Amino acid sequence: MLALEVKTRDEKISSDALRAEGLIPAVLYGPKEAPASISIDGRQLESVWREAGETTVITLKGVGGDKDTLIHDVQLHPLTSKILHADFYVLEKGKKIEISVPLHFIGEAPAEKLGHIIVKALHEVEIEVAPAELPHNLDVDLSTLSNVGDHITADMIKLPASASLVTDAHEIVASVTAFHEEKVEVAAEFVAAPATEVADAPETPAAEEKKS
Repeated sequence: MLALEVKTRDEKISSDALRAEGLIPAVLYGPKEAPASISIDGRQLESVWREAGETTVITLKGVGGDKDTLIHDVQLHPLTSKILHADFYVLEKGKKIEISVPLHFIGEAPAEKLGHIIVKALHEVEIEVAPAELPHNLDVDLSTLSNVGDHITADMIKLPASASLVTDAHEIVASVTAFHEEKVEVAAEFVAAPATEVADAPETPAAEEKKS
């Protein structure tokens, strides 16, 4: 489990001043947790954010007892993508959480080797799960897709023991469609225009004199 050392933030210090010191302003809150302003070392937060995303439990240390949290929202700089602010959702002990978990497609579909198209309709599903078993992502094995019409539904995804599916069980996650090559039709034929006859040029005075 990942952990971060945090400090209670002095509201008199501006966010820009904190960032200048290498700290990131943040807030924590939850069903049983009053909102509190905190600050976190920027480099540590960046490292944990890259590893955890929004689906890994992070323990915050330094503000009372240890608090198990999820990164609920992150504000990024539009140019540098550096973290400017973060929200941490404090989990309620003994309670399951409802969360959207990204799907990780694995395996190679036999249908794709035959030239057909694999359509990935969903890229995350919503589940209810105990925080201790919260997965970083859920695997979807495409190797079961052999023929046109084959599909994988949400209820076919393997979940942790404590988890239940919130997304509609019959929602299609991935399916096989036939590949049809489009024929290019010529819209109109180009017909060569008839060559125009060139009128005889008038004879020059010198030519007329030679004739006479």
